[in-house]
Amino acid sequence: MHRTVRLATAMLATTLLTAPVLAQQPASITVAWYGGNWGDAFRACVAEPFTKATGIAVKAEIGTSTVTLSKLQQQKTAPTIDVAWMDGGISELALVADVTDTLDAAAIPHLANMLPEALYKSGSTTYAVGTGYYSLGLTYNTQKVKTAPTSWNDLWKPEFEDAVTIPSPANSSGVPFVMFLQKIWGGPAGDLAPTFKKIKELKAALFFDSSGAATNAYQSGEAIIGAHFNVGAWDLADKGLPIGFVVPKEGAWATDARLHLVKGTAKKDAAATFINQALTPEASGCLAEKLYLGPSVKNVAVKPETARKLPWGETGSVKSLQLFDWSEINALRSGVVDAWNREIARK
Repeated sequence: MHRTVRLATAMLATTLLTAPVLAQQPASITVAWYGGNWGDAFRACVAEPFTKATGIAVKAEIGTSTVTLSKLQQQKTAPTIDVAWMDGGISELALVADVTDTLDAAAIPHLANMLPEALYKSGSTTYAVGTGYYSLGLTYNTQKVKTAPTSWNDLWKPEFEDAVTIPSPANSSGVPFVMFLQKIWGGPAGDLAPTFKKIKELKAALFFDSSGAATNAYQSGEAIIGAHFNVGAWDLADKGLPIGFVVPKEGAWATDARLHLVKGTAKKDAAATFINQALTPEASGCLAEKLYLGPSVKNVAVKPETARKLPWGETGSVKSLQLFDWSEINALRSGVVDAWNREIARK
């Protein structure tokens, strides 16, 4: 009898000790990520393991990086998004907009496992962390395009009229792609008029504003050739569609998908734990297998079949990538968007 009383007392004490902690744990957090196979991979590789470990559900807020940034700015005084994936370039704009919080190494210990290139700092503080690299190259339908393209200039061939797709500035790749074209065509510094003139001559089926829109265009046959990310192109090929992906002779640029802690979130501790989960070798390896993202976590091993589809290939590394100076790109962003709206969107 005494033993039973002691046991009951001990159980009550334990309940009282743990109850405040459990009461502070939110039932869910909201994470902004991209649609399509990206969102599927983020859920499988990060969200589900996080929920299994913590009991906290993850609600997805699906949208492009530019849409997510707009939402964060609108919610600035009372954010409903707790964690946000945004691409390079948009990440820097989020920092300027003051909607991101500092990533604390004490709350996110796996920051210590990251490649140096994947830590994005403002002064001495880290405001974003990369979760994997990807590149933009030439994608084509192998049944309808008999000879594999070798140059970005191939998109202007008469046989591809009304069957081409490239990104619009609504996609995070759109503005840097315009700058990339200016560079490979040797356009005058600061003068985008010749570049826009040539883009205006392109007989495009569509200018995609999201990776999912590009995937749909290739899948439906609306587009048979154009730009796409290695992530989307290989996903289509893996599903059995006749899709090929090549790095043109002029090269392909690369960037990364970054995680941010939203400033002002009422669920900061849980949000930091989610980010920490995303930076494990298991999560990074899973994203490489599902999306062919180049791992940003040190010492992640992948299968040989996966390695050849990474943005740097089977034997490369992050050092092999052509990464942008986003401060330069963002300084020109508004001018590029205005010119695009004037020259391309209204043609």
